[in-house]
Amino acid sequence: MALAACGGGSSDSAPIVSVTPPVVPPVVPPAVVPPVQGAITFSNVSVHDPSVIKVADTYYVFGSHLAAAKSTDLMNWTKMADGVNASNPLFNNVVTSLADTFSWSQVTGLWAPDVIQLDNGKFAMYYNSCKGDSPRSAMGLALAAKVDGPYVNQRIFLKSGMWGQLSEDGVTIYDALTQPNVVDPNTFRDAAGKLWMIYGSYSGGIFILAMDPATGLPVAGQGYGKHVIGGNHSRIEGAYVLYSPQTQYYYLFTSFGGLDANGAYNMRVARSRAPDGPYVDAKGKDMTQVKSNPALPLFDDASIAPFGQKLMGNHQFALAAGETGTPLGYVSPGHNSAVYDAATQQYFLIFHTRFPNTGELHEIRVHELFINGDGWLVAAPFRYVPLTRSVTPLAAQVAAAEVAGSYQLINHGKDISTALKLSQAITLLADGTITGAQTGTWEHQGNNLFAITLASGGLFNGVLSRQWNGNANAFVVTFTAQSADGVSLWGARTGN
Repeated sequence: MALAACGGGSSDSAPIVSVTPPVVPPVVPPAVVPPVQGAITFSNVSVHDPSVIKVADTYYVFGSHLAAAKSTDLMNWTKMADGVNASNPLFNNVVTSLADTFSWSQVTGLWAPDVIQLDNGKFAMYYNSCKGDSPRSAMGLALAAKVDGPYVNQRIFLKSGMWGQLSEDGVTIYDALTQPNVVDPNTFRDAAGKLWMIYGSYSGGIFILAMDPATGLPVAGQGYGKHVIGGNHSRIEGAYVLYSPQTQYYYLFTSFGGLDANGAYNMRVARSRAPDGPYVDAKGKDMTQVKSNPALPLFDDASIAPFGQKLMGNHQFALAAGETGTPLGYVSPGHNSAVYDAATQQYFLIFHTRFPNTGELHEIRVHELFINGDGWLVAAPFRYVPLTRSVTPLAAQVAAAEVAGSYQLINHGKDISTALKLSQAITLLADGTITGAQTGTWEHQGNNLFAITLASGGLFNGVLSRQWNGNANAFVVTFTAQSADGVSLWGARTGN
């Protein structure tokens, strides 16, 4: 029988586009770096596959192994729970509460859950358990009056891995090449308030179901639902959908590759005008066509790598002159969730990541997301620190005169690779040209929109911002940009 890993515990070049160098004012030497309100510090926790929900002024994340944490500032996290054991406070003895789930999956373990508040005010946790060496999994619903529990089991509503037996559609025998592994749920509301759940990992891909907002269960008669992306054991999992009121697109996040330090996890985005798709990338490629070649060995990455907009993968910034500490970078960042703050109109990406030369140690990271001129989400190069932490007010708008200078550049490529993408030194000159390890042109387009054209990679449309560089102990000008081929560039200013 075919085996598939469980979720959550489971470069193309664009043509060179000519850009007329803009008229840029003379470079104004940057002011003395403003001080910050106290030392910038973080309280880090390990929650694998963090799924976010905001309740009042607090962000909560729930992850695999029944881990959970909370934060009010997206910088400092407090662990609330961890471990599938009788003492975990999220359930009154989860081992006995979910005994039927563990009996089906044949392991006392839980993978990536999701929590959402239903119309009746109750909090719904979508839990799932997977055998691990096959897609034999069960997914169910538990309810609580408070977001931190205790959750009370309702029932299992989906199963997979029933070898030689009828699948959830009641008609066909379960087939792991075309039908899902029922793990990694994300439940979300569309612009009209309708409830949906997207889920799945490896196996037959990612599927979506219409849900009943009153009961929290799937609307009857859908079987596994509608196929969205993946199949033939493609290494694609961790689906999460975020609606943008600004662009009126639904953005589908997924992680390609494997989750461990040698797995090459990388986050990608596609988008749709409808919550259930079809989701496409910037080239218009339909994500339902993304699947491995069944004639090749399991987990054929080459067939799926050309699809989607790659947000980030393995990378590391070099230490520039005057910087200290461990060079910043991530290994296998992925299985993200995302949240929109309507009050501040900010978007945030919440994910787990490993780090260069530290093995399987993983922690939560939060990066701000921006919308580029093409309507695509792009991720800030450094973890989130609000500009309000500066004693001297910092303008959110980055003036053209502030952009010219020396940068470290990361090109995330489009491949699924364990190799670290190392930063390169470039200089953005005041005349709109680029010198150094890459050559090309750049343009400040107003309202923090930014375009960069590389001789080796074509046009990338992006966004300027100020980000906290912990190695420089300062807020620095950065850019994040993306090409139509789905390749992301990050730049962080290092000096004049």
